[in-house]
Amino acid sequence: MSYLPPQPYPPMPGAPLTAYPHPIAPPPGHAVLVVSVNRGPYVVPVPTTSRFKIDRRPVPIPGEGTWHIAVPAGPHDVRYTDFLGVPIVTTSVVAQPGAAHHLSFRFGGWRNRVHDGHGTDVTRFGLWSNYSILLVALAAMVPLCCGGLALVGAFSTSP
Repeated sequence: MSYLPPQPYPPMPGAPLTAYPHPIAPPPGHAVLVVSVNRGPYVVPVPTTSRFKIDRRPVPIPGEGTWHIAVPAGPHDVRYTDFLGVPIVTTSVVAQPGAAHHLSFRFGGWRNRVHDGHGTDVTRFGLWSNYSILLVALAAMVPLCCGGLALVGAFSTSP
């Protein structure tokens, strides 16, 4: 796994947000989001196919692990989206100046969730996982296909 090269900070307003693989001290008037991301049970890991965004600004996170991001104090919308921009999981956090706020993004077999540093589920929106969507689609398709084949078979054997 490769890490981003060290970046100078504090981030300037409007500058792109940077994720560090090591703990950082928050600049004055800022807080640190400590974001943990798991791989998920998928063949292709979620962090490599999705985009991490804070207040609709993309933050380049190269993969799974724990990342430290300096953000201005105040309320923030934090989310993972798919490559088309559709939210996979979202949450909100109110960053206090000088504090570290932990968020753990867990991509599971059934649901995608976000937990805070105390283990409390803080998910505002969590899309079903790819496997759940696949099971629901199969459950709907099998009766349609099998029922359709039965109707074709019934009409083709009648005199």
